[in-house]
Amino acid sequence: MTSVRKQEYAARMTELLNSYSRILVVSGDNVGSKQVQDIRVAIRGKAILLCGKNTMMRRVLRIAGKENPDLLALLPLMVGNVSLVFTNESLTVVADLIAGLKVPAPARAGAIAQVNVTVPAGPTGMEPTMTSFLQALNIASKIAKGQIEIIKDVELLVKGEKVGSSEATLLEKLGIMPFAYGMVLVAVFDNGVVFGADVLEMDDKAYAGIFTQAISSIAAIALATSSPSQAAFPHLIINGVKNLVAAALACDNYTFEQADTMKKILENPGAFAVAAPAAGGAPAAAAAPVEEEESDEEMGFGLFD
Repeated sequence: MTSVRKQEYAARMTELLNSYSRILVVSGDNVGSKQVQDIRVAIRGKAILLCGKNTMMRRVLRIAGKENPDLLALLPLMVGNVSLVFTNESLTVVADLIAGLKVPAPARAGAIAQVNVTVPAGPTGMEPTMTSFLQALNIASKIAKGQIEIIKDVELLVKGEKVGSSEATLLEKLGIMPFAYGMVLVAVFDNGVVFGADVLEMDDKAYAGIFTQAISSIAAIALATSSPSQAAFPHLIINGVKNLVAAALACDNYTFEQADTMKKILENPGAFAVAAPAAGGAPAAAAAPVEEEESDEEMGFGLFD
């Protein structure tokens, strides 16, 4: 990259950093230039994809970080084959767009399997001379109608393991392209805050659960340390009422409406139990007597008669 192009690139990246408050850091391993162009077209109007060398991007970030220190949080992420996606739109929408732009790819020797790959049973279109090749892979086969036929399904690749040269060759001969490559979201920068890609996968229910758990923890700490807080306020009121009721029950010269109700319940609990309505608001109906059925023996019949 010549000095002129470096200056143009730095000016372009600086302009994007100043214009957009949200940045997605994506990894572009195994992504070709044609696919990059297709991604740029697909996200046009919603986001801008900027590729470049890590050293150049780090240099621009350091300079821009003098005016906006929040941008310096992106520096540790400039590792490997990464690019930046600038947007002011919904992060989830842009991330879903990028995640959906994947292209099928063959299994290359030495690559890490993305998914489990199973070769289905049936005709392969391979000539009978390739029988020994399948035997080396411990794949049971037979000759049928002038071609090799695999007898049963074979689990050829396991997710997370390296692809061997023989497995890659077999999948190529069978015309199977089991993998799909595209840009993968690594991290997100949103108005000065950096978080992992997994945060975007959380739904409203998960956020509500985290929020509820945080409120419960704050309330528990406030109650344990006798420190008033907004989260603990309802519990403090309830505990205060309980203490007042307990004091009113312990003495005769102090009472209030709620305590009077409790005193009446304790003095005659049976009366309140009888007056309590059944489920649904209506008084519980008396259970109808159940007549006992006569057994077969009483009627003169036996089980095996």
